Amino acid sequence: MTAKLVDDITDTHSNKTREAVGQGIANVVTGVFGGMGGCAMIGQTMINVRAGGARTRLSTFLAGVFLLILCLVLGPVVSEIPMAALVAVMVLVAFSTFDWHSVRPATLKRMPVGELTVMAVTVGVVVATHNLAIGVVAGTITAMVVFARRVAHLVNVTAVADPDGGQVVYSVTGELFFASSNDLVYQFDYTGDPERVVIDLTAAHIWDASTVAALDAISTKYAAQGKTVEIVGLNEHSETMHRRLSGELAGNH
Repeated sequence: MTAKLVDDITDTHSNKTREAVGQGIANVVTGVFGGMGGCAMIGQTMINVRAGGARTRLSTFLAGVFLLILCLVLGPVVSEIPMAALVAVMVLVAFSTFDWHSVRPATLKRMPVGELTVMAVTVGVVVATHNLAIGVVAGTITAMVVFARRVAHLVNVTAVADPDGGQVVYSVTGELFFASSNDLVYQFDYTGDPERVVIDLTAAHIWDASTVAALDAISTKYAAQGKTVEIVGLNEHSETMHRRLSGELAGNH
């Protein structure tokens, strides 16, 4: 999150995976020496980038060095600073870090309900627990649920009948996973369709085993009516998953 904010402000691109790996290694080494793991300091970073005009890794290194000096060398002096002064500094940091445009009434009125829900859950959990990490986790889980619910309703099944009446082609579009594939079984006319049924998944993608189980269930229902099903248009990933799992999940469906 911090790296993304810095990228947006500086109009640059950073490798988030490398940052996460470096931070993870540093936390492991810190734990070996009895220290406490940490994460990117978003407040300090925003002040460093916005107020200080920092643009290179040297600024990050110097910030860490100065913090080390304050803790090891100037610790007794820093401890004399009144807590009220430190609170004022943190309020200034929070004020500078916050994106005030995001909470304007005009902006909130245009925001999707799901986005507002994620924002409210994150802020509410942080305020209730006084722990940013817990709030971020709660917000992330909420965002995942909202995204899954939104994508699940984007699956569409359309049927194109052969003029000769010999077959029907079902075109499936969208992302097929556990949330969207549950209703997939009920999108077909098992009794009214001709003897040959083609399911075209060119515009779809199979993400999990539940979708393969749903396709197996569809084939089974047609087979019970004495009809054959052909699945076409699978991309490489979907074809690999379908070939590996098809026929192995019928007992669990």
